[in-house]
Amino acid sequence: MLIKQPENSPPVAPMNRHQPRLVARSLSLCLLLFSPFLASLRAEPLAAELAGDWSLQLDSGLPAWMSVQERDGRPLVFLRLYVGSAGPYQNVEQSDGRLKFAIRKNKNTKSTTTVDVGMVDGKLDGLILRQSPDGSIQRERFTGKKIPPMPTVAPDLSKVRFGHPIALFNGKDLTGWTVHEPEKKNGWSVEEGVLKNTTPKTDFSATGDYANLKTEAVFEDFWLHIEFLVETQRNSGIYLRGMYEAQVVDRDSRMQGLQGVGAIFGMIEPAFNAGKPGGQWQSYDITLVDRHVTVVLNGEKVIDNQPVTGPTAGAVHTNPTEPGPIYLQGDHTNVSYRDIYLAPVIKDAP
Repeated sequence: MLIKQPENSPPVAPMNRHQPRLVARSLSLCLLLFSPFLASLRAEPLAAELAGDWSLQLDSGLPAWMSVQERDGRPLVFLRLYVGSAGPYQNVEQSDGRLKFAIRKNKNTKSTTTVDVGMVDGKLDGLILRQSPDGSIQRERFTGKKIPPMPTVAPDLSKVRFGHPIALFNGKDLTGWTVHEPEKKNGWSVEEGVLKNTTPKTDFSATGDYANLKTEAVFEDFWLHIEFLVETQRNSGIYLRGMYEAQVVDRDSRMQGLQGVGAIFGMIEPAFNAGKPGGQWQSYDITLVDRHVTVVLNGEKVIDNQPVTGPTAGAVHTNPTEPGPIYLQGDHTNVSYRDIYLAPVIKDAP
């Protein structure tokens, strides 16, 4: 059928052979320019009540911590289940106010772990799924307590008042201390005024068959003095309030920087290495106030009033608003401690 062009209509120029290609390029350019805008329209805003830091309570009792943030319009999650990495996890799916992401694939067992978390009736509601290669799934639920935001200003330590130092170790026995995992072997003993941990372990793996040790008392903010002796290429750690590990290795350890002596392990690097060679006594003087830490190693200030944004790997306590113990790693290698004193911060009455 022949379609007749209406009278008085403008003439239509014939399309040359280059125009389809030009049109396609123009459309591609428009899509490229507007894709971020279109994506932002499609992106679901992160629920304000879900954003922030959380101390998690798992059904298993495993210590855990989570931080939910937003970056470039997308959710970003940090999650630490006792030991190991905290992420971040960026490939987070968001739907109907819930977040879903994979956190781990075990190279040995080939199992995978995924997390589904959101808010239900104003409370955190989470589920951890551990799937084995045979298809079997283990489910563990968790909830959590919201942690207040980190103070925006570091504390003025010149105005902080400390109480009289308390001896945490009497030099005679383990009075005031208890093993954290009673089902594990106890390598702790007291010899000639020294608190010793004796184990056959020589590697630096995260956990072992021997028990960690903690104070029966719990503390808020404080100044802590503690002396340690660790041999060459041996490893332990001192956890402040059971949350933040001050690394215990020798000066020449293969673990340096964020993992070296003077560091808050994996979180804050010392300004320089003030450690001593293996087999010599070393001293820590550590101040923890308002989630800010100052570390003096062997008389040298190596960390100056820096914020600790979350618990370090291996933490057994994850809520900074609650008191926690002084906690010593015993599931690593041989180590000795002595002269352990703590002066609590005196807070003004409200």
